[in-house]
Amino acid sequence: MTYQETVNWMFTQLPMYQKHGKTAFKKDLTNTLLLANHLNNPQHKFKSIHVAGTNGKGSSSHMLASVLQEAGYKVGLYTSPHLKDFRERIKVNGVEISKQFVIGFIKRNKAFFKSNPLSFFEMTVGMAYDYFAKQKVDIAIIEVGLGGRLDSTNIIIPEVSLITNIGYDHTQFLGNTLPLIASEKAGIIKPNIPVVISETQDETQLVFEEIAKQNNSKLFFADQIINETYPTDLLGNYQKKNVKGVLKVLEILQQKNYKISKTNIKNGLLNTVKNTGLKGRWQVLQSNPKIICDTAHNKEGLSITMSQLQQEQFSNLHMVFGVVNDKDLSQIWSILPKNATYYFCKPDVPRGLDQNILRDQFLCEGFFGESYLSVKEAVDKAKSRASDDDVIYIGGSTFVVAEIF
Repeated sequence: MTYQETVNWMFTQLPMYQKHGKTAFKKDLTNTLLLANHLNNPQHKFKSIHVAGTNGKGSSSHMLASVLQEAGYKVGLYTSPHLKDFRERIKVNGVEISKQFVIGFIKRNKAFFKSNPLSFFEMTVGMAYDYFAKQKVDIAIIEVGLGGRLDSTNIIIPEVSLITNIGYDHTQFLGNTLPLIASEKAGIIKPNIPVVISETQDETQLVFEEIAKQNNSKLFFADQIINETYPTDLLGNYQKKNVKGVLKVLEILQQKNYKISKTNIKNGLLNTVKNTGLKGRWQVLQSNPKIICDTAHNKEGLSITMSQLQQEQFSNLHMVFGVVNDKDLSQIWSILPKNATYYFCKPDVPRGLDQNILRDQFLCEGFFGESYLSVKEAVDKAKSRASDDDVIYIGGSTFVVAEIF
């Protein structure tokens, strides 16, 4: 098979949570462990950092990778979902996994996949771990896909664990209270492995303290102990919280004899996009009119993003907006600006919420706008209507942002 045929097979043969939702969610690690054993347990052949959280885990993972690259390490990076190409999920020193490796991995293990009902994500994690082992990376940054405790990535023993933020997302799987969600995220805490929490939250602090104590793991709330700040090329205001968690993780690595200088930290944080290829985090796509996209998609993420958006100078605000069909819209209506024209659209995935349903629900809440058949049509219409001194914001879902690249 060609690369595209291979990727198409991966998408169609096995359920993919990002596209299909709860039918792809697995409730234990049995399949992941089965695949790992089939691959001779590659997860034990490289050092790692495990990153979980509701918001900020992707940005934090990329910042950590960038700093470690600046320090001269060969760094694996596993993140999800991808925006444009599947290979964005698996990188070494910012370079995507080769098409040849993807093709070869599926070819070598296709019989195993056909005889075992693995999910898309389980298979992808196995591919990443196999690739990092074969590439002999010095360390890999592993971002959790969903939750933590039962996430397919959770078969590693990391150098340090990082949990960025707890918010209401995927509540049908993780629970409908912050303590319940935090307990699932805290499932990445391993015995005697230090864990860093980027942001102290009253409702979740006790959960982390109890689980860390049970595991005899040193626990650090980064926002309480990190006073030093560094600028980063990731422009969202929310990155200030993420940076503190990153700095504490790097401090722990230094204590473990990783050679990371202040210059490495400074350059790594200033060159995250260049070093890792991260996209979609408060990314300014053009000026006149200014177009901004951001992958924030839940209450906590959008509240910070919308606050920053209102600080922009503009004559008129245009909002290209789409969501997935399991989104609780009542959580975000009070956050989104009403002094804007909305261009409602459906991201091109099975989980996408129909644009007309989205429009009707928003209009009932006092918003103004029209629906469009595609993200592209919505963006094009916003561009045609916007003046040079206007701002266009594109977001609501990672999949909306993915379609503009």
